[in-house]
Amino acid sequence: MNFMKHDTAIIDEGAVIGSDSRVWHWAHVCGGARIGKGVSLGQNVFVGNKVTIGDKCKIQNNVSVYDNVHLEEGVFCGPSMVFTNVYNPRSLVERKDEYLDTLVKKGATLGANCTIVCGITVGEYAFVGAGTVVNKDVKPFALVVGVPAKQIGWMSAYGEKLNLPLTGDSATATAICEHTGDLYKLAEGCVTRAGNK
Repeated sequence: MNFMKHDTAIIDEGAVIGSDSRVWHWAHVCGGARIGKGVSLGQNVFVGNKVTIGDKCKIQNNVSVYDNVHLEEGVFCGPSMVFTNVYNPRSLVERKDEYLDTLVKKGATLGANCTIVCGITVGEYAFVGAGTVVNKDVKPFALVVGVPAKQIGWMSAYGEKLNLPLTGDSATATAICEHTGDLYKLAEGCVTRAGNK
């Protein structure tokens, strides 16, 4: 075993966990889960069977990553945030064949106590504020807050708010991240980073 497992954690047979990952107190990883390298699963984290978690993800305490949720590299899941996998659940109606895929792309942050409603994509380096309810796709680098989620700005890959307008007109708007010097461009309502590191 080339990862750290706390004595109270349960890892079902068949689960794949990459090197240098850490599985903390009372976590449960189901047998079909695929977890990358350098991942941290905090206290009381649950990981379902049909789940993929990329390298260097951090999943904080009390998060359940249910079937059909897929996290790319470097995703941050804040304490007690919530994923769903059925859009209209009922205890008295079996809907396991109606699970919807949720994709969280590289470097995105999902703040504490936010809810990600199934069937959407959260774009690269997007930032979902604490307590936000996300029920539609989030653009790369977008900052969203509220119930339901509303975009209020743009974030750098470093995690700082960029000085860019919400939408671009015919001219291209640009901003530079003061921490990294990376250049960001807003055109046609989307932000891209020039010269990715």
